[in-house]
Amino acid sequence: MHFLIDEDLPRSIASVLRKYNHAVTDVRDIGLRGSTDAEIAAHARRHGLCLLSGDMGFADIRNYPPEQYAGIIVLHLPSGATSPIILSLLDSLLTRTDIVTDLNGKLAIVERGRVRIRKGT
Repeated sequence: MHFLIDEDLPRSIASVLRKYNHAVTDVRDIGLRGSTDAEIAAHARRHGLCLLSGDMGFADIRNYPPEQYAGIIVLHLPSGATSPIILSLLDSLLTRTDIVTDLNGKLAIVERGRVRIRKGT
């Protein structure tokens, strides 16, 4: 799978994704730093990338209908989350290959101890 990492996540998240043999593109490396959520989402959709963000705005299926994307993952982060906490949360998702391999057209909201999956309308 090929992921588009939003700029609100640490750069070190790419190494966790690569550990599971996923391709990675970071918005900061392709001229999308500071872009709006809509611009980032459009890039993900246009290029068939699974969007990975800590921005709960992407969990709004009215604005970002999951069926239009190769997947959307939103890490629901606790206040003051550090890089190790964020990386651990992502790692816990990536071990769930049953979820990761079936993300096309779905939204996954990842929280400590659970993953909620939403399909499009």
